[in-house]
Amino acid sequence: MNKGSLVLFSLWVFLVSCTGKSGGGAQQKDVKLEQYLVEGQQLYLQNCSSCHQREGEGLAKLFPPLNQSDYLENNTEDVICIIRNGMKGAIVVNGIEFNQPMPANPKLTALEIAEITTYIYNSWGRAEGLTSVKEVEKVLKTCPTTK
Repeated sequence: MNKGSLVLFSLWVFLVSCTGKSGGGAQQKDVKLEQYLVEGQQLYLQNCSSCHQREGEGLAKLFPPLNQSDYLENNTEDVICIIRNGMKGAIVVNGIEFNQPMPANPKLTALEIAEITTYIYNSWGRAEGLTSVKEVEKVLKTCPTTK
């Protein structure tokens, strides 16, 4: 192998390793998911856990669980709206009616809501993937002011 071939081969190896041909896009997505999970957990603990509890188990018949919640399974858009605008009136979760109002969180940004939603949909045995900021922004445009 001559010197020119060796240089070209070395350059090729370097470029292939830098371009991420072996799944770099997936790695970036995994990193973003991990970032959302870390930030989402902190935001959840600051804004949600006093009612829904640290492990999402809820509080007796006052505040519904998020952990093992059948409501979360089919109501992702509603969950986004409820986080931002709060909720008044009854909600049935796992066959139990809850009727405590949830306060609105108008100061939370779309990014913060995406992080919280990503956290609750990927904790306690769930693995639903990333909730994007674009998805949250789209849903927030259609939300009623209170549910």
